[in-house]
Amino acid sequence: MITPSSGEPQPQWAKVIDHESCIGCHACSTACKSENEVPLSVNRTYVKYVDVGVFPQARRTFQVTRCNQCAEPPCVEACPTAAMYRRDDGIVDFDKSICIGCKACIAACPYDAIFINPEDLSAEKCNFCAHRIDGGLEPACVVVCPTEAILIGDVNDPTTRVAEMVNREPVAVRRPEKETRPKLFYRGAHQATLDPLAARRPAGDIFMWSQQSTGGQHVVSGHPERPNSSAAAVLAYDVPHRAPWDWRVSLYTLTKGIASGVYLVAALLWSPAVIEWIAPVIALAFLAITGVLLISDLKHPERFYMIFTRPQWRSWLVRGAFIIGAYGAVLTAHVLAFFAGWSALALPYLIPTGAVLALLTAVYTAYLFAQAKARDLWQSPLLAPHLAVQSLLAGVAALIPVIAWVAPGEQLALFPLLSALGVVHLLLIAGELTVTHGTAHARLAAREMTAGRYRKWFWTGILLTAVAILGFFYPSSAMAIAALAGLLAFEHAYVQAGQAVPLA
Repeated sequence: MITPSSGEPQPQWAKVIDHESCIGCHACSTACKSENEVPLSVNRTYVKYVDVGVFPQARRTFQVTRCNQCAEPPCVEACPTAAMYRRDDGIVDFDKSICIGCKACIAACPYDAIFINPEDLSAEKCNFCAHRIDGGLEPACVVVCPTEAILIGDVNDPTTRVAEMVNREPVAVRRPEKETRPKLFYRGAHQATLDPLAARRPAGDIFMWSQQSTGGQHVVSGHPERPNSSAAAVLAYDVPHRAPWDWRVSLYTLTKGIASGVYLVAALLWSPAVIEWIAPVIALAFLAITGVLLISDLKHPERFYMIFTRPQWRSWLVRGAFIIGAYGAVLTAHVLAFFAGWSALALPYLIPTGAVLALLTAVYTAYLFAQAKARDLWQSPLLAPHLAVQSLLAGVAALIPVIAWVAPGEQLALFPLLSALGVVHLLLIAGELTVTHGTAHARLAAREMTAGRYRKWFWTGILLTAVAILGFFYPSSAMAIAALAGLLAFEHAYVQAGQAVPLA
């Protein structure tokens, strides 16, 4: 029994998994499922197997994988409604009643410990069996472990076994470079299990008693070709994880780019007809499409209003929602002012405000992606300026066919800008790919984009952008359409490749 004395400071719960004692029996996994009613296909905790060495000098090593109960949890910072939160006793818990299913917490977690429950469609993970802790009991996994390999205790209390092991014995944590200060410590764990890229993924798409499930949105541990360990390490068992954001997020980057880009381009060029009604109408239409895409990507779309009614302001998803909302309000006012005949009075104030909000709408996604600490490819200082360039390119490309229809001939002035922006876009892609990637995760993600699972999307995007650049010599609406298609193909490769690297 756990009985903290009343009036004393809250304990700071931590967990040590002693892999010198762990026998890989999966008792913790089954106890967790039973205690917390975790459905099939998802796990709050599981045991990964890695075979290290070559026969006859070979052994099987284990890693008990679960939430790391971080002192600086990125999932809490990314959650737009505070459905993920950190208790005073250090336990990172969740409230399913206010989860909107945006999956930002999954993208943010460097340990792939969070999942969407397929039954209630809310985010879930190991929460230290908080209900048992509150009742003075130990977590279910601790109770059933036959070798007492799972230990819990107050890491600030030097009399506890956990504090003694953490402070006096060699223990390790996963991905300390993420600065999350995890409170799940591993004693005696092999590096081939702690590093998700250290072991080789076996051929044949199978594990000991399961399929690897690497297709579609699924990701499993292990490096497909070049493991990061000098030891002969082969992944023997793992469970698949789903990439959180699908094609809708890829498409949202384009529709949002068009919505912000057409207004920015029109404001910069100051063409009266374009800025008075063509640009704001196009921008408002694509901003509406962007909103539909974002809401449809939620597992609880009926709760989207909670982003505005109970915002957690550290989340860039919240900040982005308010930026888009403000931009939409200005666009609506702009359109209404034009059709009401108030352009001369209102537009001198609305256009500068709208241009600023359009730029913020274009670039805030860079900070949203940067908040996804798990995705190293997205941690790029070039991402914000690149999104601004992509937005301008999308805006020019969207305006060309519309102006060709409304005012034939006037679109010709936009083709030099289309070509110039296409060149800058390709140069920024080259910059992002050739700059030294600080981690193996970022390098593998870049490889997945250019030579792996998403190479066809990536090179199609490059080719179509190159075709669009020829618009300087062969001005045609087809060149503008090629630019938009190229942006979509590149963005899909970029967004999905960033999520294709195993984290657990």
